[in-house]
Amino acid sequence: MNSLYYFTKQSKTIGLLVLLSLMFTQIACNNSKKEATTTSGPNLEIPPLFERSGELASAEEWPRTKEKVAELKDKIKKEPNDVKPRLQLVVIYLSEARITGEHPYYYPVILTMLDGVLAMDPKNFEATTFKASVKMSQHQFAEARELAEKARQINPNNAYVYGVLVDANVELGNYEEAVAMSDKMQALKPSLEAYSRASYLREIYGNYPGSISAMQLAVQAGLPGSEPQCWTKNILGHLYETTGQLDKAEQQYGDILKLRPSYAFAMGGQARVYKARKEYDKALATLDKAAAVMPEFSFHEEMAEIYALQGNKERAQKKYAEVAKMLNEDARSGHAVDLELCKLYTKSGQLDSAAFYGMKEFQKRPKNIDVNHALAWVYYNQHDYKKAGQHMQVALRTGSKDPELLQQAGAIELALGNQQQSSKLVAAARKTNPKFTL
Repeated sequence: MNSLYYFTKQSKTIGLLVLLSLMFTQIACNNSKKEATTTSGPNLEIPPLFERSGELASAEEWPRTKEKVAELKDKIKKEPNDVKPRLQLVVIYLSEARITGEHPYYYPVILTMLDGVLAMDPKNFEATTFKASVKMSQHQFAEARELAEKARQINPNNAYVYGVLVDANVELGNYEEAVAMSDKMQALKPSLEAYSRASYLREIYGNYPGSISAMQLAVQAGLPGSEPQCWTKNILGHLYETTGQLDKAEQQYGDILKLRPSYAFAMGGQARVYKARKEYDKALATLDKAAAVMPEFSFHEEMAEIYALQGNKERAQKKYAEVAKMLNEDARSGHAVDLELCKLYTKSGQLDSAAFYGMKEFQKRPKNIDVNHALAWVYYNQHDYKKAGQHMQVALRTGSKDPELLQQAGAIELALGNQQQSSKLVAAARKTNPKFTL
């Protein structure tokens, strides 16, 4: 499965795919100031913004962002017990984390800010929900679900919290519960966020046409040119990629870059299109450009894959090692990366390490189809076809039509001696994407 978080390689959730205007509205609509009787105890200091560099520093919204942060800090200085400006700063910092990719800096900072608000107002809905979103982004899914359920108890009629519950239940493998939460979200507020989640659930259940239709609705629901809409167009482009519609995918990425020339994820999408067309030099040049904008590990992982395709094993292994270092840095900031390390070590041929990290993740999320898919492929490469088949059966339980999943399932069935079932799975993969090859 592909990702909505880091988009290409990680768990596919939409924890921070939320319109900033929606979040500001949630905060601003609460007219009564929530004040604490004392500000002693919690850390209420406001950490600085992470200074942008390169192309992102010249983006037109950056000066406005700094001005708004200064304005909100001034409000906090004058009224330190008012939580509203603190929450507005959280929204800005969440946006900066997405735009810059500086998650190791921003997520711990945001959690500290939210803990300060919750120390002042333990039942604050926005703070509880935002904390759940950050925990989702750090792949701490069980804790995110617990926090989101707590937020739902505070306000059961808010659509956004149901979105977090969709995400958490997907990652924990509770797909039926995720569908129920998605239905509730749609009923409360049809929106970019709701359509995006419906799209992903349809993809999980093997309905690519329905998934594309829902993501098209999400794009239409977004503010033209806004970062959330560009993110959604990026996901739509990736759905086109997965189904072999490379020209449509390329158009989505190109449209984004016309509006936001430094949008790194769209550059990453373009690079994958070039890679699919075997235009490897163009893909690498585009990935270099994306990586210069944002320290996103998946760009470097794509580079490693391309080096391997070009037959440059030494350079591929060097790049894989660089990606492992990036992931370990994320882990030190509180981001759970066991699944990502499992996939990385499988690609680089370090199968014992892949199995170790895959099992660590499996112990936390035994029902998740992506985790079982990753473990199945590890065991296949270790020639333990029985275990591979057991995990692949779990990975296939939602009826996913992901071509990579189906082709790998076909390879496992062939290894088990099930020629007919293998042929059916490979045929299903080609039906989704006739151009896909492992």
